Amino acid sequence: MIKRSFFSLNQPRLLYDLVEPDLKEPESIPLPASLSVLLPEEIDSTKQALIKKGDTVKKGEKLRLYDDSTAYTLSPVAGTIQLFDTYSDDFGKVATFIIIKPDLTKPCEADTIKLDTIEDIEFANQFLRKLPGAPPFEILANDDIKINTIVITCADTDLLSTTNQFVGLMYTDEIKAGAKILKAMTRVPKICITIPEALNTQVNFNSIQVIKTGNFYPSTLPAMIMKDHLNMVLPAGQTPENMGVCFIRAEALVSLARVYETREAVFDKILTLIGKDGTRHRVRATIGTPLSKIFSRFNIHVNEQDRIIIGGPMRGFATFTIHHPVLADMDTVIIQDRDIIPQLSDTPCVNCGKCIRICPVNIPVNLLVRYLEADQYEEAADRFDLESCIECGLCAYVCTARIPLYQYIRLGKHELLTLRADA
Repeated sequence: MIKRSFFSLNQPRLLYDLVEPDLKEPESIPLPASLSVLLPEEIDSTKQALIKKGDTVKKGEKLRLYDDSTAYTLSPVAGTIQLFDTYSDDFGKVATFIIIKPDLTKPCEADTIKLDTIEDIEFANQFLRKLPGAPPFEILANDDIKINTIVITCADTDLLSTTNQFVGLMYTDEIKAGAKILKAMTRVPKICITIPEALNTQVNFNSIQVIKTGNFYPSTLPAMIMKDHLNMVLPAGQTPENMGVCFIRAEALVSLARVYETREAVFDKILTLIGKDGTRHRVRATIGTPLSKIFSRFNIHVNEQDRIIIGGPMRGFATFTIHHPVLADMDTVIIQDRDIIPQLSDTPCVNCGKCIRICPVNIPVNLLVRYLEADQYEEAADRFDLESCIECGLCAYVCTARIPLYQYIRLGKHELLTLRADA
């Protein structure tokens, strides 16, 4: 359980950005010469792979590594597999990337997998997990997890991003259609949708309960929504799903509605691109498109030591390559000029107390980080509430010593889970 109660935030108070009033269709990015898709499974050299270089694939075809694999990805285009190899994320978790070269010579209809769509959650879990918006069908189909509330997010969880707001306002009818299909699949009794209270909209979502989220960060994070609007305090080390609440992007419901209308998987992902000068671009790109193709479309040149941030400035992560592909859960990409990147420091904590005063769950971050620096993860959890952190990043934002507190905490949680799994 959380040992310290929630309390109101002290200064600074960070306002969420609101979507522009004059909404326009996103700028479409042409299909690139090759696309990269990620498959969340490690290559096993002792097994015979089901895919190999030179294999032809159809649009929407399910790709697995081995006969006994449960993990899969979907081919966003009809084409040829050029390569598949090992991919490692920022925590060292190993997966597989597959590079596919599109075949533009064949008719699209002939090389697209048609789906016999049924309103069944197991069907969605088996064929639709990789849609734009990354619908959490694996969680919803898990018999060991009892979900009684689904929260559709039209409020963005990080600063600068407005993708979820844009989707919520532009594609309301498809969100409602997708929610109806999802309800028939899951039979979940309660469906809510989050809308920023500062967003002046009269959109009618019918029977879906509307939750008006606050204007200040981090009021749209799942733990805060549960506390402020669902009267639940998330216990330490638990996820919303453990308490029967599942969060889903509005874009996932739009994708779901389009699949049931066309009977084929869709792969057009909407994201917000923020350039070095702060200019915001709304783009639509096929999942697997290298970010470099999007940068080229807007004449954004990425220099050495510039930073590419996937996600927002508070909770996002930096990628080391401009060839990182567009993913199903990617909402925001920020380019930060090397000359304005704030420098981190190995300066010891100065005990100014800012991190404690700003923390929405009142964690003693100044003491917690000492244990994390010393790799004392179990002690950090037992004595200083490591697992109670909701990962808002405010502590790192205000840190006088410029210690990367948010990164320490994320790494600490990862290492703690690894230790417990090994035990």
